[in-house]
Amino acid sequence: MNAKRSILITGGAGFIGSHVVRLFVTKYPDYLIVNLDKLTYAGNLANLKDIENAPNYRFVRADICDFDRIRELLAEYRIDGIIHLAAESHVDRSIKDPFTFARTNVMGTLILLQAAKLYWESLPEGYDGKLFYHISTDEVYGALELTKPEGVKSDISAHEVYGDDFFRETTKYTPHSPYSASKASSDHFVRAFHDTYGMPTVITNCSNNYGPYQFPEKLIPLFINNIRHRKPLPVYGKGENVRDWLYVVDHARAIDLIFHKGKVAETYNIGGFNEWKNIDIIKVVIRTVDRLLGRTEGEDMDLITYVTDRAGHDLRYAIDSTKLKRELGWEPSLQFEEGIEKTVKWYLENQAWMDNITSGEYEKYYEDMYKNR
Repeated sequence: MNAKRSILITGGAGFIGSHVVRLFVTKYPDYLIVNLDKLTYAGNLANLKDIENAPNYRFVRADICDFDRIRELLAEYRIDGIIHLAAESHVDRSIKDPFTFARTNVMGTLILLQAAKLYWESLPEGYDGKLFYHISTDEVYGALELTKPEGVKSDISAHEVYGDDFFRETTKYTPHSPYSASKASSDHFVRAFHDTYGMPTVITNCSNNYGPYQFPEKLIPLFINNIRHRKPLPVYGKGENVRDWLYVVDHARAIDLIFHKGKVAETYNIGGFNEWKNIDIIKVVIRTVDRLLGRTEGEDMDLITYVTDRAGHDLRYAIDSTKLKRELGWEPSLQFEEGIEKTVKWYLENQAWMDNITSGEYEKYYEDMYKNR
């Protein structure tokens, strides 16, 4: 197709990536959207069944660490924009296997950067009209003190409660896990490619995402599924760790806005202004699942099982998205109660998707599909 733009989205079969791919494919029919994904355990093309036959969509199974293949793809599809979401992201896995996180998150990002540099610099127009957009995490900032007074509800006015106690774009990096250390390193490489070579880059750091198509090793889909089957709900420590939660569709909206209107070399924080203790969010999920399954609301509270806290478990994350709201006009569209209702309904109505994931059948399917290619 004769596309207005050709955009490579890495990790587009994953949780956040699939929402970004869907948004760009449907919103921009004159763009060619190339979804690059290795299809590891967290990648699933079933996340994109509704747009897989769109004329402006292409899927490529490849590894971001394959330098030669990445160079071929950039030239083949004449890529002028990269939205880089491919990453290992589960903290517990990083504690057990830090090498995989370093390989994918650090070397994979560096390979994408170098391949883009070589391709874009070879063009007559150079970097004009190009952008390397790197999606990062709030975990690179470390942890905040848990100072919130009891009974104070988190919302857009949370600044009045915490004052300056938020992660801002200028907050010093202090990663505490192998995962966050690998993401911090990749952020530094992205900034270095701008400062050294003049590559147009932008970075965003987001808070915890939730919503449809999330791999069920993460808290909310895992617990929805466990409640459905009345399995234990393992809670680290006392469940007092606080996270800022962002509905994934709102995150995709922010990525779209920043890709098109953000300033080159800037960093933008994307958060929900929506802080919850883990134990409180779990109780909301239990009550919601029970109600939607026709059970007595809260009857599955006894599934909560407290387990030993994980190493390096940060106490509180909280993102300040004021810059994004002030400069580009973005703000979250859903409060958590509304978002969790939509999320629980989706998982309960898509039990075949969940069962396919938890059984591992999807991984065997992709291996059989691609083994002779």
